[in-house]
Amino acid sequence: MSEPDNAALLAVADEAARAAAAVLLEHRGRAGGEVGTKSTPTDPVTEADLAGEEAIRAVIHRHRPEDTVVGEEGGEAAGSTGLRWLVDPLDGTVNYIYGHPLWCVSVACVNHAGVVYDPVAGECFTAAAGGAPELNGGPVAPTMVDELDRCLLATGFGYDPEVRRAQAETVARLLPLVRDIRRGGSAALDLAWLAAGRCDAYFERGVKEWDVAAGRVICEAAGLEVRELEPAGGQPWGIMACAPGLADELQALLA
Repeated sequence: MSEPDNAALLAVADEAARAAAAVLLEHRGRAGGEVGTKSTPTDPVTEADLAGEEAIRAVIHRHRPEDTVVGEEGGEAAGSTGLRWLVDPLDGTVNYIYGHPLWCVSVACVNHAGVVYDPVAGECFTAAAGGAPELNGGPVAPTMVDELDRCLLATGFGYDPEVRRAQAETVARLLPLVRDIRRGGSAALDLAWLAAGRCDAYFERGVKEWDVAAGRVICEAAGLEVRELEPAGGQPWGIMACAPGLADELQALLA
């Protein structure tokens, strides 16, 4: 089997993300739209989530009908090529419902291409494996801060109350050691912003693969170190990303 064309996969991811964004912008601001919850009463799903994922799947199916596609809302459609797409049509659903601007579309062909598209800001973060990360077609670079006390640290919190209690303990331990902590509400945007130098490190437990797959491709293309966090201290699986020189110290604090 020939090696996939990462640039072509990135083009599909970009088209799919923009198709979903058009749907989300059309739904934004409508009365209602929240159609249920998922893991807890504070974990909503909206009509926009569902319609956005349908738009993503339609684009991928048109270009790559034999690939596997896994989405937050629609489950897994198995394929035969060995390529796997992880898609989140609306990362930052709570922000979206409340009218906060920090939400995005995340589309990744795992290990090959990633797109995080923020239609409110008009910012599209992209990367293909073997290439460099870009924002709207221009280069971006991370800060590569490797000293904890200079680190602007991004994170997020889960929906389960017991997990949140454990996460609060972690944040309390970290806050005196870092420059500051930011919580935006979209894991995909946190990772994209990290690659663009808008924060210095990121970690979060309780995320799903589709939340972080595109951002992971972008961060790795930027030269950042991305590590998985095994479940620990009452907290589920997660991910962290930062400059290679900070990774061991930060991971030790998150164990």
